[in-house]
Amino acid sequence: MAKAYFINKVLATTVVGSYPVVKGGGLRSLLDPLHAAVETAVADQIAAGIDIISDGQVRGDMITAFAGKLPGVKGQDVIGKIQPAAGAITVADTKYARSKFPKVKGIITGPSTLAHGLHISTPMYRNKEELALDLAAALIVEAKSLEAAGVTLIQIDEPILSTGIADLAIGKQAVEAIASSVQVPVCMHVCGNIANVIDEILKYNVNVFDFEFSKNHANLDVLSRRDLGGRMLGYGCVDSSTDEVESVPEIRKRIENAVSYFDPKILLIDPDCGMRMRSREAAFGKLKNMVAAVREVRLQL
Repeated sequence: MAKAYFINKVLATTVVGSYPVVKGGGLRSLLDPLHAAVETAVADQIAAGIDIISDGQVRGDMITAFAGKLPGVKGQDVIGKIQPAAGAITVADTKYARSKFPKVKGIITGPSTLAHGLHISTPMYRNKEELALDLAAALIVEAKSLEAAGVTLIQIDEPILSTGIADLAIGKQAVEAIASSVQVPVCMHVCGNIANVIDEILKYNVNVFDFEFSKNHANLDVLSRRDLGGRMLGYGCVDSSTDEVESVPEIRKRIENAVSYFDPKILLIDPDCGMRMRSREAAFGKLKNMVAAVREVRLQL
């Protein structure tokens, strides 16, 4: 798959998704307390120079933001058969981001990660695997809504897959159910050390794999000895777990390491993970320096 399929730029920059919640004031905040946080997240990503932005994912953690809207879930308990949400979950914020910038990724928490973040309190499901497949069916509706909203890319977040806890075959079936329901390119984000799962992960039929490399240096060696099968690689080169803002030369060196192994045309450059837990100053600084580092590497190429 050529990179021009969804963005015609070498070493395009993006985000994994979440951004610090910066609340606003005034009458608008009474009606929607988090709209100002969406505005700030979108504005900061654009100001930093990101090529494919997100809506900031400011409306809750990755489990409750989705599961809380699905019939069959109450709190973090599954109490009945999972059904699609009554309305689109993330589309309003995504449409706002699209109104400000042409290239926006839609983001969905993956079925396996959701299943393992919930407690089964009904005989309807015997295990997490059955639950994951019904969650996937429900999330197809969200994926199609994001596609209709004009997103450039849909990202499915499956951090659970690197832990060894989730059934990777069922995870594949669930992710591919969502991916095959849309025409827009689909990315799967898996953080953590991928050494023990990479051979199974690479069997997933998605357009982009996104992993963390600044916090998990060994992932680059693991990936460099694998065939990506024509897929693109989201290359996490900024540490999302600390407020320390890495310097431009430090980030540039990480990107140069990636370019020494992979064709820059297949690389998407982003932070390791979401940055919801960081301060706004740290998150913005990291994105700004990442973009500056990318520009320096592009000049070398």
